[in-house]
Amino acid sequence: MPRRSLIYRFATQWQLQFMALCGILFVLTFHYAPMFGIVIAFKQADYSVNLLRSLTEAPWIGLEHFREFIDDYMFRDILLNTVGLNLLQLLINFPAPIVFAILISEVAHGRFKKIVQSISYFPHFISWIVFGGIVINMLSVESGIVVPVLQGIGLMDEPINLLGEADAFWPIIILTSLIKGLGWGSIIYLAAITTIDPTLYEAATIDGAGRFRRIWHITLPSITGTIIVFFILSVSNLLNSSFDHIWVFQTPLNLDRSEVIDTFVYKVGITQMRYSYTTAVGLFKSVVALVLLVAGHLICKRVAGRGIF
Repeated sequence: MPRRSLIYRFATQWQLQFMALCGILFVLTFHYAPMFGIVIAFKQADYSVNLLRSLTEAPWIGLEHFREFIDDYMFRDILLNTVGLNLLQLLINFPAPIVFAILISEVAHGRFKKIVQSISYFPHFISWIVFGGIVINMLSVESGIVVPVLQGIGLMDEPINLLGEADAFWPIIILTSLIKGLGWGSIIYLAAITTIDPTLYEAATIDGAGRFRRIWHITLPSITGTIIVFFILSVSNLLNSSFDHIWVFQTPLNLDRSEVIDTFVYKVGITQMRYSYTTAVGLFKSVVALVLLVAGHLICKRVAGRGIF
């Protein structure tokens, strides 16, 4: 009977089952299958010979690659850049979609709400290469509009190549990330807000609660669970940077602030073909992410009484 029921559900819901199957195959192919290659993080593989033979016959060197990464003269800088950028994004870009979703939900004019939502979603569907090219042109000293505007309002005395200024790199990354992800990131919170019982707002209005108090005492507590889940996931990504986002704005002049772990792995792993070493770096990131995930869950469980497990 259970088998018949399973087959029946698959036959009657084949569209949903097919979508789920595609997702499962994607995860198995690109997330689980590569795990077998983690072994090279503990080997001194030679890729000038047959790859599979190198993986199976390469000598074990233990944690040597991990020690080399930690002892690297660039380790401190790239770690600080990675954590610093992600902390700023956590402080600024994480609450922004929540605020935006609440503001959108409070708009009564349906047509205006749809227009604002559509405009805010659009940047998400543009690749970082295209989006970055647009931003680079806007920041150009010769043809851009940002530098003249900053000069006009008195924030800049003379034209400056902002992409060549190391101190300007982080604000550029934070702002472009905010613009590109604000609307898309608000979708899940808008969905959570729509599940709130409207009678709660009606009762609060009758009791004399204003808009701000309705948001504070009804909307925010109702979406706290969603906020906590995404906060924990964001904390676990403190060592993960969007490679294409960083890479498109990185220049030799801002390298002191723009070199992060992901760009370091690309340069060492791809250009120098040190796959064992960069696999160890990737495994280091994964272990730290797991620790941060568990720590974030335990802290939220203790403070807010909710977690992801």
